[in-house]
Amino acid sequence: METWRQLRFGLAALVGVLVAGTAGYVAFGFSLLDAVYQTVTTVSTVGFREVQPLSTGGRIFTIVLILVGVGTALYTFTLVLEAVVKGQIQELLGRKRMERQIARMADHVIVCGFGRVGRNLAHYVVVVENDPDRATAAEASAHVVRGDATSDEVLKEAGIERARVLVTALTTDADNLFVTLTARSLRADLFIVARARVEGSEAKLGQAGADRVVNPQGIGGARMAAFVLQPHVAEFLDVVMHDGSLEFRLEEVRVPSGSPLAGRSLRDAQIRDSTGALILALRDSGGEFTTNPLPETVLEAGQILIAIGTEAQLKALAAAARP
Repeated sequence: METWRQLRFGLAALVGVLVAGTAGYVAFGFSLLDAVYQTVTTVSTVGFREVQPLSTGGRIFTIVLILVGVGTALYTFTLVLEAVVKGQIQELLGRKRMERQIARMADHVIVCGFGRVGRNLAHYVVVVENDPDRATAAEASAHVVRGDATSDEVLKEAGIERARVLVTALTTDADNLFVTLTARSLRADLFIVARARVEGSEAKLGQAGADRVVNPQGIGGARMAAFVLQPHVAEFLDVVMHDGSLEFRLEEVRVPSGSPLAGRSLRDAQIRDSTGALILALRDSGGEFTTNPLPETVLEAGQILIAIGTEAQLKALAAAARP
């Protein structure tokens, strides 16, 4: 952006010199075309003779125009050459195109920070990153906003007014706390997921407005313990959630208002028979889970169904839940 500002300044200065030179020669009695011609040949140092004889004042004006105009032209040309050599013009045009694409996005996910956590989410999101190297790396797989994620303007540029989720995964808990506070002040209904490095920060992030707080170190420790105590269960969950080598998947399906499933029991809905998917748990609008629900359990609008099945079975379940 600094190079772009310098280029704009250089081009504006060059145009200003050409306009001033033309106006000056017109004042010395040149026609408009002759004045433009005399100005361009003088600034470009082509060396053609004067269109008409110059008075002493005209010669002094020409000397000043040469000094100012040639210097301005060389400065602007140097900036253009530097930008072309470094590929910055292409980068700037790409940035403008990306900004237009972000401005059209809605219901997207914003990830603040392109570290180890952010890299796993980047292909779904708009990344906010202040580090130039990380921002460049992120642009290979995501839309990127370069800037400080704690800034209101940067979050607005990332489309926080239209986003569905914000994930803050910056280096320090203090930064994540500040981003959480900033994002919550901008969007009261935004779903915010915050990363915590130390256990003591989890409660503070929740108080600041985070809907979910994730401690990767704690999750990593629990996962290692699961591999020790229940290795087959842990490996099965890993395969189902991440590996892709098994056909079965775990998915969540919302029961919207007006859904044919709302108001019917699991037995009456015959989800297993009609879709092949198996309901493992239900989560109500208050956040409470009902695991291994009984056949008599009545489904309600706003509930989340946690189901397991093949891709086709889960798509059939989602279709059955739609109004």
